[in-house]
Amino acid sequence: MASTPNTGSKPTLSDGEKPGKRTLSDVIIGPPRDVRDPKIFHSLSLVAFLAWVGLGSDGLSSSCYGPEEAFLALGHHQYLAVFLALLMALTVFIISASYSQTIDLFPTGGGGYLVATKLLGKYCGLVSGSALVIDYVLTISISIASGADAIFSFMPAGWLGFKFGVCIAVVVLMVVMNLRGVKESVLSLLPIFIAFIIMHVWLIGYAIFSRGSELPSIIGHAVGEVHASSSSIGILALAVIFFRAYSLGGGTYTGIEAVSNGLPILREPRAETGKRTMIYMAVSLAFIAGGILLSYLLLNVEAEHGKTLNAVMFEKLATDWKFMGLQVGGWIITFALLTEGALLFVAAQTGFVDGPRVLATMASDRWLPRRFSNLSARLVTQDGVVAIGLAAVVILIGTEAKVDLLVVLYAINVFATFTLSQLGMTVHWWTERKTERRWLRKLTINGIGTLFTATILAITLTLKFDEGGWITVLMTGGLVFLCYMVRSHYERVSRAIEQLEADILPKLYAVEKLEPAKRDPNASTAAILVSGFNGLGLATLIAVTDLFKGEFRNVVFIGVGEVDSALLKGPEEVQELEHRMAEDLNEYCQFASDLGLHPELRAGLAPDVVVELRRICLEVAHEFPHVVFFAGKLIFSDEVEGFIGRFLHNHTALELQNWLQLYGFSLVILPVRVGTGSMTVPVTSQAA
Repeated sequence: MASTPNTGSKPTLSDGEKPGKRTLSDVIIGPPRDVRDPKIFHSLSLVAFLAWVGLGSDGLSSSCYGPEEAFLALGHHQYLAVFLALLMALTVFIISASYSQTIDLFPTGGGGYLVATKLLGKYCGLVSGSALVIDYVLTISISIASGADAIFSFMPAGWLGFKFGVCIAVVVLMVVMNLRGVKESVLSLLPIFIAFIIMHVWLIGYAIFSRGSELPSIIGHAVGEVHASSSSIGILALAVIFFRAYSLGGGTYTGIEAVSNGLPILREPRAETGKRTMIYMAVSLAFIAGGILLSYLLLNVEAEHGKTLNAVMFEKLATDWKFMGLQVGGWIITFALLTEGALLFVAAQTGFVDGPRVLATMASDRWLPRRFSNLSARLVTQDGVVAIGLAAVVILIGTEAKVDLLVVLYAINVFATFTLSQLGMTVHWWTERKTERRWLRKLTINGIGTLFTATILAITLTLKFDEGGWITVLMTGGLVFLCYMVRSHYERVSRAIEQLEADILPKLYAVEKLEPAKRDPNASTAAILVSGFNGLGLATLIAVTDLFKGEFRNVVFIGVGEVDSALLKGPEEVQELEHRMAEDLNEYCQFASDLGLHPELRAGLAPDVVVELRRICLEVAHEFPHVVFFAGKLIFSDEVEGFIGRFLHNHTALELQNWLQLYGFSLVILPVRVGTGSMTVPVTSQAA
């Protein structure tokens, strides 16, 4: 076989691929990051304070609507707000304490998906993960829609027509911000978060402490009213009113699980950083959410048309405030409400931080397409960020960014994940009771957490199902089914590759060993692209030696270890991948040597496999002028590859083939057909 003619000039990278050349992508999302740099893991991680900003904003933003929904649901029994505020704060601390134990047990990342998978089984994990993904999409949608409502409430009525467009624009902006990196996006949102905390702690603290003397009488009045109402309408009816309000305010607790899900992006030691972040989140959320409910009661806040209860409360507090004779109350109220609207935008960041991470983890377990675990040059799960953002846009379009519709869809899934996670931890401590010294205390914490979250889930699902909650259940069920089909496909491919390896290895071990050829760079050379040591790579080697008998003297095995989100935890994992890739290529070299070829290997490491392969291929082409590149492609004999099949697999070989043609080199893609039996690629006579 004649090799591709070489012009004699050294192949070079095009201008857009030169390391020093800034592209449009570099300008928008920043320059590439070097995954081999040990310092990169430190620079990408978040300290507890920044993690509180990036992961705690979802929970804090829910205080803008969660306590209001609960208070309004009390109707004429607003005296129950005293007990509701205490129970709401207690629930925050119980769920936070439960997730702190999860962090201890899963210090490298123990989100709802992973906990349910490890402790309850893969199908419970699938349900939990799917529920989380839908919940994060809805978190983004409702946060941005609510933020737009808050901001546009200060603008002329004629501008309301622009609200929907602003919502879409904010989603796009946040996608771009997160493509730059989590830390960069969190830092840009920090001023809004700080402003919200300062204003709300100040105003709520003033409301409570300025009327602290009234608290004993209010609590006494509330106890008396409970006795009176129990006699008039019955204790059961009063309990229904109370727990209905409690469940409708359940949105307040969304976001507490975010720290447990986001541990991989926290600063070492991750477990300690995570628990410190959880404390910040629990204290701030319990004070603000419980304090808002109590302030409603202390100030006798009532609903007014066109205003949120927070707006009414702030007006009652600060309307008459003056500073050096100047009326500043109106400015303070406006600024406080603006921070609420802005923080709702910031809350969407939790969905963009943890949503792609859940997608990546599920993709690593083959529930979702592998591309969701791939990292961009900025070391971001780019496809996950884009997918979450696109899904949020679809939800906003479908609901026309109406908060009243989004609220119905929201908060069901998060409690499904809460319940499965806490149940898994409860089961774990029970099974470990003989070896864990403090098992009873830990079992009690997670058991109470399970009871609380399961109760809220049952009530929320019952109340919201007929109102539109069934849509959330349907979306989650649809994602579960899709994940099951994806995993079935990947398992089939994995079994086929394993069968290939089982069929080929005995023949290769039985081959009569030949004297390896001497290295001759000017001789015909086959460069074979492989992805680790597996049946597909072996089948490609056999096909090359069989179809091109005696044509090649040298063979170069090219492999690139893909640094995906599962490996981006520290320099040790990256070094281990590099070592494993070199070992795999060495095994290929041994078999090629037995077949009489001169073998060499070229290994690389990168988040973008194609870019690294381009670099290595050009180096090989320069070193071996008469080279032909080869790659194997698995073909199932009983199906025709459609769009789904193409989407589930990266088409590295085809992409590289098109690129190499620009430099005058050939890449031959060899089909390796498999079916119910063995592969159909013939074996060389020497190996037969």
